[in-house]
Amino acid sequence: MSGLNLDDFATLIERPDAGVRRDAEERRERLGPRPGAFGRLDEIGEWLAAAQGGVPVKPIQRPRAILFAGDHGVASLGVSAGPADGAYELVRAALEGESPAAVLARRAGAGLRVVDMAVDCDPELLPEEVTRHRVRRGSGRIDVEDALTAEEAERAFRAGMAVADEEADSGTDLVVLGDLSVGGTTAAGTLIGALCGTDASVVTGRGGFGIDDLAWMRKCAAIRDALRRARPALGDQLELLAASGGADLTAITGFLLQSAVRRTPVILDGVVSAACALVAQRVAFRAPDWWLAGQSTGDPAQAKALDRIALNPLLDHGVTLGEGTGALLALPLVQAAAALAAELPERP
Repeated sequence: MSGLNLDDFATLIERPDAGVRRDAEERRERLGPRPGAFGRLDEIGEWLAAAQGGVPVKPIQRPRAILFAGDHGVASLGVSAGPADGAYELVRAALEGESPAAVLARRAGAGLRVVDMAVDCDPELLPEEVTRHRVRRGSGRIDVEDALTAEEAERAFRAGMAVADEEADSGTDLVVLGDLSVGGTTAAGTLIGALCGTDASVVTGRGGFGIDDLAWMRKCAAIRDALRRARPALGDQLELLAASGGADLTAITGFLLQSAVRRTPVILDGVVSAACALVAQRVAFRAPDWWLAGQSTGDPAQAKALDRIALNPLLDHGVTLGEGTGALLALPLVQAAAALAAELPERP
């Protein structure tokens, strides 16, 4: 389909250092509080040490929240509680520091970056640093047409890779991943349903803002029709993303894989990032070792994807918003785990 060879990722991506993880476990046994007293914080600290490649673990110094943005043509069917072209308002609120993600990022000391991949607005309405990776205005209506052309899918995937490289080169030591989309959960449900071989009703959730029963039925029908178009593309992950993912989900998948290549740990957010992670796992089976699942949103598709990837969410507070909020809520927990593992003295 393209000049991009996804098979290279399976070779390039290595697991976090298992020997370092064993060293971190042994060090944990020498700390004052008994092993197990910190619950999953011990596990997170050991995971971070392996990802960083050293013991003791280093505190998180430069976390970064990255939100990939895009509109989806399928939103015109009334499958979302938001307006069909509403990604622009979500992006504007984040850039102005007025979105939930912006508030939580400030509180956690994380930088916030928005990457416009397919927002349906005039690019001059947004800063050039936000729009420079944009592939198109909105993605195609996946129930009746491909979300992207083959060329657009490759551009979006490479854009995600480029963002991962930019963050790694700038010193980002932990990424909090999210999306700003309208219709994105419908695309995500389609990808997860296709990869898990399930019916539409099994992977149709109620979205970040919640939808009523009639909208849920419309969403289920859209995913059903999109699944028919997605299944023939299951043998080629980039083709699958072009058919059903859209520019933002395709970029997130490229970002996740290249972040694993660059040994950058990532906290996943909701169903959109879980769908992209599931696609990325199909490309490189070691990639999920570089990710944490921030929070369970209650979306059935997210639960199915995380089960397939074998990731257990850190939090379950019933927060359904998306937009990176679930991952950002988990960030202080990861920061606490790193601080405890780094700063507690060993017993004499």
